[in-house]
Amino acid sequence: MKVYVTSLALLALLAGCDSEAPVVPQAPQSSIDSPPEIPVMGREVRILAIGDSLLTGYGLEEGQGYPERLEAALRVRGVNARIANAGVSGDTTAAGLQRLAFTLNNQATAPELVIISLGGNDMLRSLAPEQTRANLEAMLKELDGRGIDALLLGMLAAPNLGNAYADAFNPIYPSLAKQYGAALVPFFLQPLMDRPDLVQKDKVHPTDAGLDAMVAASVDAVADALPQSDVD
Repeated sequence: MKVYVTSLALLALLAGCDSEAPVVPQAPQSSIDSPPEIPVMGREVRILAIGDSLLTGYGLEEGQGYPERLEAALRVRGVNARIANAGVSGDTTAAGLQRLAFTLNNQATAPELVIISLGGNDMLRSLAPEQTRANLEAMLKELDGRGIDALLLGMLAAPNLGNAYADAFNPIYPSLAKQYGAALVPFFLQPLMDRPDLVQKDKVHPTDAGLDAMVAASVDAVADALPQSDVD
């Protein structure tokens, strides 16, 4: 089943993925190193979020990106989650794959779930969908080899790229999720469609309220992706 969205809104929002230059990968410093603000019971569940500027909280206060807000939402639900934000603005799937093992190896404790938000910059640069799929698949294989569960935050091709590109790009996420048993959010930006009030003045990045909407739309999928013993 095809998903239809407003063309101009999708183009503008996807442009935000590539608004900043990539930086040299470093071991992520994140909320995983900070004491939790909301005390909850149960064993601590480590999660790693790796992706592009949709994770970095561009235009917002430091520490107010999607992973940090998702962590808070999970903790409100009683899930003792600690999420490391490994978002790097401008990252393609190739860049994400290149730094995945490094990032995993530099976690104090191996994560039980890795959230992947990559592919928007591949599409904006009109990279071959076959490359995007191959890179994401390699990331899923790396995680599978380490016994780590995965959740894909899906992306859709911008309408101006044509039907042929969309037909090759859009099925990547659901297909890989099914093949590797990964959890899936079909379209990460869906809560922002036709909602200019949820987008910053640059017309590309979510506002505070926009990020809250994205968290609200995806927190169920994240909670369901965790081992059941961790969310009971």
